[in-house]
Amino acid sequence: MTQPPRSLFLLAFALGLGATAALAQTPPPPKNPPGKSRVELKSKAVNMAAGVAAAEAALTPEQLEIAQRVYVGRLPCELGASVTLEADAKAPGYFNLSTGKFKFRMFPMATTTGAIRLEDHVQGAVWLQLANKSMLMSQKLGTRLADECLSPAQAAVAEAIKLNPPLSPLDSRPGGTNSTPTVFPSPAR
Repeated sequence: MTQPPRSLFLLAFALGLGATAALAQTPPPPKNPPGKSRVELKSKAVNMAAGVAAAEAALTPEQLEIAQRVYVGRLPCELGASVTLEADAKAPGYFNLSTGKFKFRMFPMATTTGAIRLEDHVQGAVWLQLANKSMLMSQKLGTRLADECLSPAQAAVAEAIKLNPPLSPLDSRPGGTNSTPTVFPSPAR
């Protein structure tokens, strides 16, 4: 087998260097696609954000009905704290909640218990409104941020419960049918 002449190797090497130099001198592609100005790109981005906001604002009829029952205003809570809950005038069914250094954008979620539940998925906050109190919890922090928050209507219910507590399932029933629960001994260890 014969070896190719040395000049052939030099020629191939020189051609390779020329191709590499040509690639190095090629300008990078433009950041914006041809024919697209920054104004057009910004306009499209703003329109996309508006579309996302419109999709976010679309609540179900059930969620809008729940929103009608949310107590709004400044609600005093335990330990001198307070929560301000305001309906968002621009987006029906949405609420702005603030307490101390926290601010949340909440919307209603259906529950099986009848409790009113507002959520902020972005910040992981949940507002629960019961008949006799409301509370704000942080799912991200795993703590209650505010508890025993009372609107005037909730304060009236809480006072009525104190004056006339509801029967516990373990208490005696009306009509004298007081059944003593059966207590089983704990197993020997």
